[in-house]
Amino acid sequence: MRKLSLCLILAFFSLIANAQSEGGIKFTALDTSPMDVLYYPVNAAKVKKDNADMPIIKVLYSRPSKKGREIFGVLEQFDKVWRLGANETTEINFWETVTIGNKKIKPGKYSLFAIPSKDKWTIIVNKQTDRWGVFSYNEEKDVVRVEVPKVTLEKPIEIFSMTFTDMPDGATLIIAWDTTQVALPIYFTKK
Repeated sequence: MRKLSLCLILAFFSLIANAQSEGGIKFTALDTSPMDVLYYPVNAAKVKKDNADMPIIKVLYSRPSKKGREIFGVLEQFDKVWRLGANETTEINFWETVTIGNKKIKPGKYSLFAIPSKDKWTIIVNKQTDRWGVFSYNEEKDVVRVEVPKVTLEKPIEIFSMTFTDMPDGATLIIAWDTTQVALPIYFTKK
């Protein structure tokens, strides 16, 4: 009787497992260019309860890998608008007024694009958000365009990366991939 009960229990669990794999929920596979988040201050999301530091800037972006490919000039063509990452457009949020180039930008959510060139990049802050790639990019919604110099790195960066560095009157958004790096100064009043 014990063997029969054990066989019935095993058969029951086998049916449940089979039903979950056939008619159950199917989750998407891990994206090859996972989304990441970057804050300024860099540790703003990890502050302790008694610390009053609040984020000033947040960047949401997807991080493609080089995978042996030639990136700028080939995969991402020169002098064409690029979503500054992969998948959805890169999103930048400001919690206070900032200045990029000579343009004051109100708090809010914007998208970031770039136009890579051989010697410089144009970084674009745009009002249009929640889009995929550059397929519906609308130049009329540009808030500001800023030219920044391109720096060639000795050692390639495998995964598209961004970080912030401090400036006395703001922060610099550092963008790097393959052997290319650019820096976008963002000015605001530090508290």
